[in-house]
Amino acid sequence: MSGHVTKSFYALVKSDSDKPPLLLRYRSSRRFILTTICVAIFTDIFLYGIIVPVVPFALTKRARVAEKDVQHWVSVLLAVYGAALLASAPICGYLADRSTSRRLPLLIGLLALAGATLMLCFGHTIAVLVTGRLLQGISAAIVWTVGLALLVDTVGQKEIGQVMGYISISMSVSIFVAPLLGGVVYDRGGYFAVYYMAFGLIIVDIILRTVMIEKKVAYRWEKPDGLTVLSGPLAREKVASSTQQGDPHPGSGVDIIFSESIAATNGNRALSGSPLALDDPAIAPSGRRTAPILISDGPVAEPGSEPNLNNPSECSPRVESPSASTVKKASRWPSVIVLLSSRRLLSALYCALMQSALLTAWDSVLPLRVNKIFGWQSLGAGLIFLPLVLPSFLAPVVGAFSDRYGSRLPTSIGFLLATPFLVLLRLVDHGGRSQVVILCVLLACLGVALTIVMTPLLAEVAYILEAKEKHHPGLFGQKGAYAQAYGLFNCAFAGGMLVGPLLAGALVDEQGWGTMCLTLGVLSVVSVIPALLFTNGWIGKKWKRRKTEGDQGEA
Repeated sequence: MSGHVTKSFYALVKSDSDKPPLLLRYRSSRRFILTTICVAIFTDIFLYGIIVPVVPFALTKRARVAEKDVQHWVSVLLAVYGAALLASAPICGYLADRSTSRRLPLLIGLLALAGATLMLCFGHTIAVLVTGRLLQGISAAIVWTVGLALLVDTVGQKEIGQVMGYISISMSVSIFVAPLLGGVVYDRGGYFAVYYMAFGLIIVDIILRTVMIEKKVAYRWEKPDGLTVLSGPLAREKVASSTQQGDPHPGSGVDIIFSESIAATNGNRALSGSPLALDDPAIAPSGRRTAPILISDGPVAEPGSEPNLNNPSECSPRVESPSASTVKKASRWPSVIVLLSSRRLLSALYCALMQSALLTAWDSVLPLRVNKIFGWQSLGAGLIFLPLVLPSFLAPVVGAFSDRYGSRLPTSIGFLLATPFLVLLRLVDHGGRSQVVILCVLLACLGVALTIVMTPLLAEVAYILEAKEKHHPGLFGQKGAYAQAYGLFNCAFAGGMLVGPLLAGALVDEQGWGTMCLTLGVLSVVSVIPALLFTNGWIGKKWKRRKTEGDQGEA
């Protein structure tokens, strides 16, 4: 029986170039890829949060740590995760942008996550627990950088805001559900019951990531509507015939030809599966505007090969290759340096750090606050986060708005809207039903404001790279830099997750609840400035463009 299941699963995930994989259309669909990435992000954050109630027990009962040292080692384990994520995110992004497959890094990240969970489950020493947290941080870096880059590859930039809305939902729900379920299951089922949930979710994640097929891989067997795919002598004959007849668009009707390896006619430049324009001087007369095409003397694909197409939109017949005169060489500087030289991206990273800090600051202070003034125990302390998380289901709507109107308006309004609610939370200073209502309403309003900020920021990263590539074609080379850009975004968000709880906890201990709320409000209103000035590009250019258009209209 087990052998039959194994063979069936192998047939599902493995296929050669002659026979399309089973259920290809569904496994490579945008909906399935989006579901896979959402589950991957949910799993990563869920496994991070689910063990929070278990860590103190693991330290005292299994690692034999003294009670007086538990708080210290809990802080160390939190810091180790953040440090691993911050350090590995740029590296993971760099490697992912140079890989021919997004799926392989995702599977490697899943192996790291499974290994980390096993170490945390069965570890009896501090060294094993710290190593497990390091692997968790590395896994998180891989999932976020590669997963978000894969979504850009799949849907393109025009709808990325709406898609990132679903990512925000999976992230927010897992942040809320993980510690709550971890505490309840640990209380009712014991230590290992918590990890049974974790391993069950990992199995689901393994199946989805293994079964998923990237769009660029699926195009070996399934082409977009209206796309003619040729290879070998027939393709060259079609191109040569069109060129000799003086066709202004030689190769029309032959939009893309897949190839395992393609050599330009000058024999010195090898292209591996990348789109080659017919207006390249090596193929067609200079200045001739042509359709994108790949030319191959061999078969469309070989078993085990992957077309080296970094963006599925390049496989669309609607895409036009730029002329040779407009294509520029890749920057001599590393892509990370080029990205960090952008004021627009630096502003987005700052805003991401602040949004993360304002959202996660409550993790360290809110449970203690409701216990102190309302007498709530662990269940009530977990449920109080529900008003803060529920507004995240509005994220796809916010994303669709940013796709249409840009990220500047929602990001700026979100920070501005969050300010009064952060400050008013200082009014929750005594017990009573009315105070519970006030707290829940203020947290819900704060959740709406932070949701308005988060989703456009996720999409802003894709918008920035699109704008840079538009003005400087080839700036990031053939592979692009989406994974590296989202690696930097991941660093900023992780930095906020690290700074927020520490800052809020220190302020409450030293200055009190009221000062903490006021400080967070000030940080929020200050964040409006970079969001307004630099999101969607320097606002001065927009005003200058409007003035120029107005002067032309008057003339």
